[in-house]
Amino acid sequence: MSDLFVRKATGMVRSWSVMDAFIYALFSINLITLGLYSFSQMYYFEGGMVNALIISAIFIFFEVVVYAALIAVMPRSGGDYVWQSRILGGAVGFILAVTGWWFILWLWVPLYGDMFRHIVLVPILGVFGARDLALWFAGTQNGAFTASILTLIIVSVFIMLGMKTYARIQKFSFYAGMLGLLIVIGLLLSGSPETFKAGLEANASSMFGVSGVYDATVQLGTDAGAITPLMGGSLGLVFLVIPYMVFFNLWPNWGATLYGEVRGATDFKRNMAGMGWALGVTTLLGIVLLFAINKSIGWEFYVQSGAAWWSYAWGSTDAAPALPVWPYPALFAAFLTSNKFVQFLVLALMSFWWFGWCATVFLSSTRVIFAAAFDRLLPESVAKLDERTGTPVNALLLMIVPSILVAYLFNYNIASFASLTLCSTLVIAVTFLGTTISAIALPYVKPDLYKASPIAQYNIFGIPMITVAGVIFGGFLVYLLYQWILDPNALYGIGYSINEAGYKNGTSLIFMGVNYLLAALIYFGFKSYRKSKGIDLSKVTAEIPVE
Repeated sequence: MSDLFVRKATGMVRSWSVMDAFIYALFSINLITLGLYSFSQMYYFEGGMVNALIISAIFIFFEVVVYAALIAVMPRSGGDYVWQSRILGGAVGFILAVTGWWFILWLWVPLYGDMFRHIVLVPILGVFGARDLALWFAGTQNGAFTASILTLIIVSVFIMLGMKTYARIQKFSFYAGMLGLLIVIGLLLSGSPETFKAGLEANASSMFGVSGVYDATVQLGTDAGAITPLMGGSLGLVFLVIPYMVFFNLWPNWGATLYGEVRGATDFKRNMAGMGWALGVTTLLGIVLLFAINKSIGWEFYVQSGAAWWSYAWGSTDAAPALPVWPYPALFAAFLTSNKFVQFLVLALMSFWWFGWCATVFLSSTRVIFAAAFDRLLPESVAKLDERTGTPVNALLLMIVPSILVAYLFNYNIASFASLTLCSTLVIAVTFLGTTISAIALPYVKPDLYKASPIAQYNIFGIPMITVAGVIFGGFLVYLLYQWILDPNALYGIGYSINEAGYKNGTSLIFMGVNYLLAALIYFGFKSYRKSKGIDLSKVTAEIPVE
């Protein structure tokens, strides 16, 4: 077997605890970055935000069960790629996982950069009185691209430091970010719409040089179609909110590709607890934060502010938002006090939600690329590890270099490239569906492996629990993919739906198809090349590598 892989063992070190994996999962479904970013865009729905948050979390819990079980059976670096290639075959595993974890993650870099400027740079610069620089980051393409490059630098440094050091970074960020969030919630719950309006007007003038912000935002948001309620709506309307909600909370399994480096990963209950608690805590905090926003900012104004910002950013209106910075609830909470030190403290602590999370853009992906290279489906040099930190350096470079080009195309919107970013979630969901099908089939395709695993004892009415959970979560994914791709209500902008001009938007689908085609060409190209060297890759994917 040693001749099949690049070397006898991957060389990955189990340097993370289950607690580290829990924090990573919690940051992966990041309430402050992904959550607030998505919430601000969800202004045109008729179903309740809280309802969608709760119902989506219930379905996503079955994702937690599926991934916790697969990790317990095969806790290997590479996660989705390893499971799919060993259960469904090498071609399926490589094409789905490489597209979902490698190519499409390039698109996430400018999104991470966008959140970096809105959540970290602009608010803190505003508090310090650096108005021109804050507005340069907030409202210019050069500022946005610079934020993406800074993101790449920070992320690269964090990952190069290795898993053990990054665990310390994210643990500190977790405690600092949680403290900041508690202060924000406290400020919002102790305030009132009147004090918020006065604080908004005063700080918008002193920090960003604008006035009359509140009333203008109400009008702009109303004109943009801000209607999403905090709660309520029929079940059908709530289910139409969910495909947008999951842009934020579909990811408690984001660390699954790292479990070859987590101690105790064969313990199914501990795996499920780590991801499950991350999902539960995030959902609960999300509900509390939304009600806190309603208490002092006012739900209607919050939705209107998001509509005013994004309708202009997306080009659906020529009316610039009255507040020239993204409507960040932590910044709004800081407006409830006139103490500059408290304002800075709140925003600095909240910035750790971004710093603890940012490396997720590449960390999980590098392990999938590494696993494919270890199976000889990429050049052997891609499987090289830094001897000191255990970081797959060349795999990291395969993420960094293309991301610079993608960030440029996105931030300057070359050939309307920015419109393609939402398909990043769709492609990853397809990868998750492949893994879910693998989970459903595992007890029947690999019976010996399943029976010898710690999950074999869990059955529901005689059916393997992993199969039952897989069917439920798989059905949920199929629903999401139907809404995204066909988009019969023209709500999500990434599928084959009729737009306002009467044309069907298939650009993102073509882009996705090109990525899958590229993955297929790499797979079959390397399979042919390795065969010419006397290596049968079908035998490689029939074996499970040793960590």
